[in-house]
Amino acid sequence: MSRPAPLDRDAPIDPSRTALLLIDVQKGIFHPGAAEARPYFHKSASEIAVPNMVRLLAAARSSGLEVVHTVIQSLTADGRDRSLDYKLTGFNFPPGSREAEVCDEVAPQGDEMVLPKTSSSLFNSTIFEYLLRNIGLDSVIVTGFLTDQCVDHTVRDGADRGFRMICPIDACTTDSRERHENALAAFRGYCRQATTEELVKEFS
Repeated sequence: MSRPAPLDRDAPIDPSRTALLLIDVQKGIFHPGAAEARPYFHKSASEIAVPNMVRLLAAARSSGLEVVHTVIQSLTADGRDRSLDYKLTGFNFPPGSREAEVCDEVAPQGDEMVLPKTSSSLFNSTIFEYLLRNIGLDSVIVTGFLTDQCVDHTVRDGADRGFRMICPIDACTTDSRERHENALAAFRGYCRQATTEELVKEFS
């Protein structure tokens, strides 16, 4: 059986070959309390990143793209299964906790998958790669939190595993504008970067 030809990095979105991924858009990360503790993050997420994720979600759902959500969530109540980095950072959102729930603005619909992860890149602690290959997808649009941590790591890992990675530069954010822009510049060589507007026009 012949396989589809590889896509050029800047080729238009093909909905039949593409997944929209939302990373860590969950109540333990994006919540009202972050407005004081992480002002730049909360403001940029509220005003720019999350609204653009909502736009991408609507377009993806109407165009038939596979939608996958991932959340930081331990498999055990005490988090003993977490990565060392998450243990040192203090992240432990137990199964069934409110903190592990996807934010209402982008809540899953139908049978959209939600993968709990305990590492920065979901390629390392979930079956995401296995799912992509089973479904026959080779392109991933990566959105979510944080640009210079989980988004960065996922983009690089996906590229190394043979997937075409795409990052909407205005549908992710982190704790400062400088960190966001530096991250985009650092992983530009591993993905296609575009605006939400450009991508929505392509697959809707």
